[in-house]
Amino acid sequence: MTAIAITDCCSTMLTGTVIADWRRRLARDRNRERSHWRTKTAYYRATAELVRADTGRPPGWRAVVDAVRPQGSRTTFYEVAGDHARHPMVRDLAREGSLDSIQLALVYRRVDAVAQLIDETKVWSFWEYREELVRRFEAETPGPDEAGREVRAALLAWAADHPELAAALHHAPPACAVEDLVVLSGGRAMAMRVAQELTGLLRAR
Repeated sequence: MTAIAITDCCSTMLTGTVIADWRRRLARDRNRERSHWRTKTAYYRATAELVRADTGRPPGWRAVVDAVRPQGSRTTFYEVAGDHARHPMVRDLAREGSLDSIQLALVYRRVDAVAQLIDETKVWSFWEYREELVRRFEAETPGPDEAGREVRAALLAWAADHPELAAALHHAPPACAVEDLVVLSGGRAMAMRVAQELTGLLRAR
């Protein structure tokens, strides 16, 4: 395989993941669903701020609603998180149907709505670091192993900038970082083991 083909492989693999497709569809849709993405990001921002306050425990749903700007409500909270949420990330993973996606959905399946919201907030917060990686992979020629090391380095950089969010939910990593490493491994890594590895990496940093 040529260097150009390797680069195309890594960058294309990351832009075509289930979570990347989920985010792209919601963020770029120009119809009424786009307002839902704005609602989601308002809740992500509020959740990140509350977790940053580091009270020692996850915030309750009322605290999240009160922190949303310009205004949160019980209705919009449960549109964003919980069993009846619109367009939850985990549902897209489960619907994709591959073994890796189903396993990843099981890893990130949460009974508590706020915990589900924190998982999506981690993805939202990590995304700019991930976008920088994709741009780098488009310009450079990393092999899959090197690309995997760069994903881990980006994760640690994110954790250094957002230590409280990184530590939330027992140091669960952003689901997109887990998916990226599974995809880059070409089927050699299982989602559950990658999630455990990255949890250990965040805990030990």
